[in-house]
Amino acid sequence: MAYRYFIDNRDYIEALRKTGDLVDVSIEVDWDLELGAIVRRTCEKKGPAPYFHKIKDYPGFGAFGAPIATWRRLAIVLGLPPDTPVSGIVEEWRKRTQSAVFKPEIIPKNDARCKEVIIDGDQVNLFDLPAPMVHDGDGGRYIGTWHFVVAKDEESGFVNWGMYRQMIFDEKTMVGPILPFSDMGRIFYGKYEQKGKPMPFATVIGPDPISALASLAPTPLPEAEFAGQLMGEPVKLVKCETCDLYVPATAEIIIEGEVLPHVRLEEAPFGEYTGYRTSPRDKRNVYRVKCITMRKNAIMTVSNMGVPVDEGQLLRSFTLAMDMELLLKSQGLPITGVYMWPESTHHLLVIGVKPAYTGIAQQVASLVLGSKAAAWFHIVVVVDDKTDIYNVEEVIHAICTKWHPVRGTILMPFGAGTPLNPFASPEERFSQKAPKVILDCTFPLDWPKALVPTMVSFREVYPREVQEKVLKNWKEYGFKE
Repeated sequence: MAYRYFIDNRDYIEALRKTGDLVDVSIEVDWDLELGAIVRRTCEKKGPAPYFHKIKDYPGFGAFGAPIATWRRLAIVLGLPPDTPVSGIVEEWRKRTQSAVFKPEIIPKNDARCKEVIIDGDQVNLFDLPAPMVHDGDGGRYIGTWHFVVAKDEESGFVNWGMYRQMIFDEKTMVGPILPFSDMGRIFYGKYEQKGKPMPFATVIGPDPISALASLAPTPLPEAEFAGQLMGEPVKLVKCETCDLYVPATAEIIIEGEVLPHVRLEEAPFGEYTGYRTSPRDKRNVYRVKCITMRKNAIMTVSNMGVPVDEGQLLRSFTLAMDMELLLKSQGLPITGVYMWPESTHHLLVIGVKPAYTGIAQQVASLVLGSKAAAWFHIVVVVDDKTDIYNVEEVIHAICTKWHPVRGTILMPFGAGTPLNPFASPEERFSQKAPKVILDCTFPLDWPKALVPTMVSFREVYPREVQEKVLKNWKEYGFKE
């Protein structure tokens, strides 16, 4: 079955306007810091997405900031009511990711909206696009903040979509890190650079929101097929102008070119998802641009990473938690849910478990800390099935009352990390290691039942019939919902 999804960014923008989750910014804004500052502030306020109609020096272009930086907007992307709780979004995601898989549909170039304007050869100039100076102190103008890069393993045919940041270096050059443990990193370092060959790439700016989600969510499927699974029908792709890569046909802007082997140029600093500027200026991978195609009156999409919550934390938190839940349930463990709080910059993972035997907290936490995704988080909190993992008050209460600072703390001094961890020492950043900690917030099973504290809450200490009566009569008492 086809689910409700948005054909392109513009369809999505219109939906946000109707629900009150969009602000039309009609006055002219400056691409140099002002635009970025507006996006940053609305992220920190959990406010609506700004749609900029006038950008200084760039007549005819628009910009769309913080496209999916709130749970409301993620619910809208999935065709749900904006006020759907996180648990409801999780259930919808689970349903879709267990449905049929669709291979992409290739459409003719004449039917592709991303081909309305084609610029190639000497006419290519990245500064003709309204890339913002996102943060004060950044190393340059970042054109790739809400986008994905398409790359292909020419031997196996495997295609990767992934969000890898890109900074404009000059008119025909972008620079950004390709981490060796990423899917594109394994293609580039493992195949192309070893042979001294340039790797074709296509940067997709302003894809439809489902394709954007597919590009950053962990999945065993090729991302184009995963997008089709989330849509309930094939995603429509079109062939690039200069290489054998295919991109979403309704995207706003496509940048085509090659990643050069054994060539590095300076990139960064950049304000990162951790809420700190942790990327020092260094020599990183080079993208040489050959062609730009785009829609008429193209809309630049902008995510502004920083203090939570923005897309970087919210969406990675959501998708990584779902992936960890699948991993744990595949082992037959009595998991009640997994949630990664975006306010923690997706560094804190909460696992709900039904305590079935002594040591289960360490078992489930050790399993996720040994996973491929473990580099992204370093705190694992395990709570029992009486704690709502989506309720921050209940999680904090569990930590402060059920976690024993000595018995309940399990340390892992040398785990997988990233060079972006603000707390990491220079040696840890260089080696990409990070210490991990497990907090066991469950009461020991060998305690006598009479000595296990009873939780005093509406849900726990009143008979069901009393709870039902109170809930039924809540408005009659004079309370609002």
